[in-house]
Amino acid sequence: MEIYKDLSNPASKEFEKLLNSQLSKVSIEEGKIINGKINKITEKFVFLFVEGLKSEPVLDINELKSMGLADKIKVCEKIPVLLEKIEDKNGEVLVSASKAQKIKGWDKLVEAYEKNEPIMGKITSKCKGGCIVEHIDTGSLMFLPGSQISDKPLKDISHLMNEPQKFALIKLDKVRGNACVSRREIISSFKKEDKAKIIEKYKVGDIIKGAEVKGYSTFGCFFNVNGELDVLVHLQEISYSRVNHPDEVFNIGEKHDLKVISVDKEKLQVGCSVKQLSPDPFEHIENYELNKIYKVKVVKLMDFGAFCELEPGLTTLLHSSELSWSKRNVSVKKLFKVGDEIDCIITEIDKDKRRVAISHRLTQENPFETFEKKYPVGTIVEGEVINKNEYSLFVKVDEIDVDAFLHCNDLSYLNNGEEELIKYKKGDKIKVKVLEIKSSDQKIRVGLRQTQNDPFDWFKDKSKYQIITVKVISTDNKGLTVRPEGCEMNFQIKKSAIAINSADARPSRWTGGEKLDCAIADLDIDKRKVTLSLKLLEEIEKKEALEKYGSEGSGKNLPFSSLSEDLKKKEEDKE
Repeated sequence: MEIYKDLSNPASKEFEKLLNSQLSKVSIEEGKIINGKINKITEKFVFLFVEGLKSEPVLDINELKSMGLADKIKVCEKIPVLLEKIEDKNGEVLVSASKAQKIKGWDKLVEAYEKNEPIMGKITSKCKGGCIVEHIDTGSLMFLPGSQISDKPLKDISHLMNEPQKFALIKLDKVRGNACVSRREIISSFKKEDKAKIIEKYKVGDIIKGAEVKGYSTFGCFFNVNGELDVLVHLQEISYSRVNHPDEVFNIGEKHDLKVISVDKEKLQVGCSVKQLSPDPFEHIENYELNKIYKVKVVKLMDFGAFCELEPGLTTLLHSSELSWSKRNVSVKKLFKVGDEIDCIITEIDKDKRRVAISHRLTQENPFETFEKKYPVGTIVEGEVINKNEYSLFVKVDEIDVDAFLHCNDLSYLNNGEEELIKYKKGDKIKVKVLEIKSSDQKIRVGLRQTQNDPFDWFKDKSKYQIITVKVISTDNKGLTVRPEGCEMNFQIKKSAIAINSADARPSRWTGGEKLDCAIADLDIDKRKVTLSLKLLEEIEKKEALEKYGSEGSGKNLPFSSLSEDLKKKEEDKE
């Protein structure tokens, strides 16, 4: 900042020389915290005097208000500020009181963090995930996670608000300006030594008398022992019977005896049990026999089955697969309710795994075995369509509680199965033939077409290479559709099987209705497969002509030499 514009004046030059000599005696450095003396306070600004600066630093009053200092400062008092710029582009000094406070605060926090010393602070407000803590010495703000407020769950922390107390620094990031503190560690550190001495009193097998129920969670129940120690009884250690939540068994304030089952001196934890004070009901498992019916009580319903009690404390699972013979996907909630007593058979007892398997369906007659006895494979029976899907029908026969499976391919010999399926609906009465029964797999398969004459039987007395007469039904670019005389089935003669000469292999030579001879190129009765060929017939006839009118050995190298030999042998056999 220029003090005098006219530096040509000797007086000005002398003053500047004198001022610079004085300034050189005072060490002023940007980025350092300096003390500024308050010269004047207005509604908007606070004017400071700092020895060694050419001009007067100015603070915005709003900055001091945000720090809670606006009402506390007085003229002639000193206030620490951060010297940001000795002289900016406007020739002014830039200082900040809030940044100075933050730096001084961080220096103290860093020192405490490095020495692992607690700091004094107070909880000023709540925020997402925890609280905001203000450092009492510097006013620095720190984060207190909800899990670090106390060593016990607290529903209400109003009694902790704005109360000076100790906190432990657990995380410090100067670059990001983040500080994380813990009240829990302070509490735990005081309790740790005392708790270690208390735990020394207990050993595995001890019986604790009159422990008080203090609270519970989904995994267990918390008890207080003599007002000096909290112990956990895990959910599995509450009762031999199935327990879904501790509040089903205990009430807050009740007193119960406990048995010590574990002592962890490192973690300062004592594990206890209530159920081990009573006899183990699984010891009575020898009173139960395999494959015998017993009454069991339903105590809990699940999507996959029901938990049942053989006796109080002796619980086992009735899986949904063991509910019914015929209803595989039935919900146990539709069959039973909690408290029902049902018959079950014990199918397995594993003492080592403390496991008992039971079945409800085995107490009922197996309907698949009943069906097999009454309607063995090959029987034709009348049934009712009770269900239908994209590819099959489900048929109920008689009053037996099973569904027989009928695939669309077993509806008709002549028509497409999926097209044939459209004709049927629920309630239709149909006659079917029992094709397969698998009691172990709970499966019965029936067929409709098997009750009818199979048109494919026409080929049973036919053989490969035999000549037959067919009628042309239709033609297209792919070939001919023909039907053998006396047969109800249509077959395809491919374009490539029409003639030896490719020029003659034209389906358009026929319009439909013509009768012609062809040869059976392939025949498999078991697989219901037939291949017809005009080309093969032409080759056979050509070969026969060569053998009849040609010289000896002619045609021996043709692919059907063996075929002609077979035909000749057959004729000789006929003679």
